[in-house]
Amino acid sequence: MPRKPNYDRDELIERARDLFWKRGWAGTSLKDLEVVLQMKPGSFYAAFGSKDALFTLAMEKYATDGRERLKALEQEHGPIKALQCFPKMVVENDAAPAKACMLSKTLLELHAHSHPLAQDANLHLLKMEGHFAELFRQAQSAGDIDLSHDPQVLARRYQSDLLGLRVSAEREGVDAKAIAAEIADGLTRLQ
Repeated sequence: MPRKPNYDRDELIERARDLFWKRGWAGTSLKDLEVVLQMKPGSFYAAFGSKDALFTLAMEKYATDGRERLKALEQEHGPIKALQCFPKMVVENDAAPAKACMLSKTLLELHAHSHPLAQDANLHLLKMEGHFAELFRQAQSAGDIDLSHDPQVLARRYQSDLLGLRVSAEREGVDAKAIAAEIADGLTRLQ
């Protein structure tokens, strides 16, 4: 009878996510993962199979957490206010191991090598863009955004602004909170 693992798989995925988010795929060795997860090589492979498999789980966790934070804002404030609050939330998350988006970092790091994880990151980004587009549609239905705007175009621009904001937040001397406020303010001009 196989032994039951004595670890919390979700917690290990969170720890791996934070390490990958901070260092990237190439900057994280198997030895780094073994240290952070406090696992021996055999246990690591038994639990996750490979570094790529664990990275896939870590990216999924990152993307799911982002969508859940946005949904919570939407439920609390409604669509337009959620879109206005989200930029501030992402730059003020002091618990995050990095300000830059893990998905965009992965896409940039691995796309040139045609690594399958780059495509996975892109799919997560497209899914988030779709969620933004739906919030823009809801805001139009509520009368908060003029119907002349294409929600998909707004979502693409909004996501681009967020990704730029997150890169700016990594730079010294850049007031990312002010940029977040500008993004939020720009949404009020869409009426």
